[in-house]
Amino acid sequence: MAEVTQNATQNVTLTVNGTTITAPKGTLLIEACKQNGIEIPAFCYYPGLSLQGACRMCVVEIEKMPKMQTACTQPIAEGMVVQTESEKVVQARKATLEILLANHPLDCPVCDAGGECELQDMTFKYGAGESLYAEAKQHREEQQWSPAVYYDRPRCILCYRCTRMCGEGMDVWALGVQNRGVSSVISPNGGDQLDCEQCGMCIDVCPVGALTSDSYRYKTRPWEMNHVSTVCTHCADGCKVTLGVRQVSDGSQIVRADNRDKSGINGDFLCAKGRFGFDFVDSSERLTKPLVRNADGKLEPATWEHALRMAAAKLKEIRDGKGGEAIGVIGSNLCTNEESYLLQKFARTVLNTNNIDHDRTTDYPAFARAMAGHPGKAASLREAATAPAILLIGGNPTEEHPLLAWNLRTNVRLNRTRLYIANHKPIKLERQAKAVQGLPPNGYKDLTALLDNNDSDFAKAVLAEESLLVIFGQDYRGGQVEALVGWGLKRGNVRFAFLGDHANSRGAADMGLMPDLLPGYLPVTAPGVFAEEYSGLPATPGKTQPEMVAAAVAGELGALIVVGANPFAKSGVDRAAMRNTFVIVQDLF
Repeated sequence: MAEVTQNATQNVTLTVNGTTITAPKGTLLIEACKQNGIEIPAFCYYPGLSLQGACRMCVVEIEKMPKMQTACTQPIAEGMVVQTESEKVVQARKATLEILLANHPLDCPVCDAGGECELQDMTFKYGAGESLYAEAKQHREEQQWSPAVYYDRPRCILCYRCTRMCGEGMDVWALGVQNRGVSSVISPNGGDQLDCEQCGMCIDVCPVGALTSDSYRYKTRPWEMNHVSTVCTHCADGCKVTLGVRQVSDGSQIVRADNRDKSGINGDFLCAKGRFGFDFVDSSERLTKPLVRNADGKLEPATWEHALRMAAAKLKEIRDGKGGEAIGVIGSNLCTNEESYLLQKFARTVLNTNNIDHDRTTDYPAFARAMAGHPGKAASLREAATAPAILLIGGNPTEEHPLLAWNLRTNVRLNRTRLYIANHKPIKLERQAKAVQGLPPNGYKDLTALLDNNDSDFAKAVLAEESLLVIFGQDYRGGQVEALVGWGLKRGNVRFAFLGDHANSRGAADMGLMPDLLPGYLPVTAPGVFAEEYSGLPATPGKTQPEMVAAAVAGELGALIVVGANPFAKSGVDRAAMRNTFVIVQDLF
């Protein structure tokens, strides 16, 4: 292991096109050139996937080697002399393009990849304006492999990126290769339909227009869209998404979501929800203007000025007449940090109430208490892609935290990390695990005792790790969180990642959407740095979300403000009983 570590940090020097460059020993030539601003074209090569050496576009001349070599499979060596754009190399790439274009449909004006097609770019660069091949092109009908994925066989250049991404990257193995030689064709392993997670990663890695999405195909062109970066709101991973927005007659429309520039915490990854879950934006059920209930009990459209004045007047009347304790505020774990902070500050400093809460599915206050006084022990999502040993407790990241699952799979595949899983049910990630420990449904509180006092192979393997990243989720609450963190802190080199189950569960807790805690988990009884800012606020905790719902039904609340939440979905109470409570709802639908 020491020798591998030494080689990983040792640099070698080589000459490329007359320029001296350096890169770590063992780096592939194509990557070393890329790191130094020298582009070598390739179709089959994709960072992080296995080496294919199939397309031959990355051939280069290397001094003292009799034949041209593929840069995507050639590690660099000390003193290596390389030519990436010699006449011989250019002619070889041109010939490769002629072969690829011999049966390519050349339908760039209508192809969805037109304008961002790697084959198109290479054809412009290296010519291939004429071909020695005169055979008639083979035509095949488009195939719909799933509700999301279409396949245009004549456009396919057999780079095998999609099969490797589906198998190695996603661990789904829904795509394969039928036949051999010139008859090879990409096809679903399950017949004529994709049996997969519909993540669309195969579409993103396709260098041409062979794989397209149902939501985008034949709707617009890349240069007709504005590309807007945002953050996915479908889970707590916080993936960066690039939305393709085009102008239409009545405004704008989102037609595509991807992350092809590979920026953000997720790199090149997006799950099915992040890639295809944007149609709610144009839903016919979206609220586009304020609605105010009239005397007949029906909601009618109103102006913003009228709605705000009515809300302000009623809230002021209740606060001044009954006091702030007669008003309840329920926030959301889907809103941004800024929105949550302002909502709790409005409740406390304007409405003068601590009756503010949200759906607390993850016990972050307990985690904050356990981690207090131990800086540097909280881990980020990025560390799941690099940590040498990981203990995953409970949950199913493949469904609940797709980016975390991607990082874990990638870390095991590329870095041989050791993944340990303790769960009360089988999960897909067990295929990457070094050891698995079954637990009863309520057995998480006993896990630390199991690890410390058990002679099982699982416990021995976990305890033998010098450095450990512990990832756990909402199965742990209260004292269970503190016990687990305490166990890790006693061991020393252990870091923790606590997973929430909504887009911003952590932010809602951090920003103080709780009846007993201010921002930063400061108690309302001892506001600390916020003493002056929240002066005059009652020093007693307010009502929790269930207590506010019950009080509203019982007629004990004069007003209830609900922002981005549905507190009655799980309560089972009759909302009609709230007819005497002034209710304000702020939501998308």
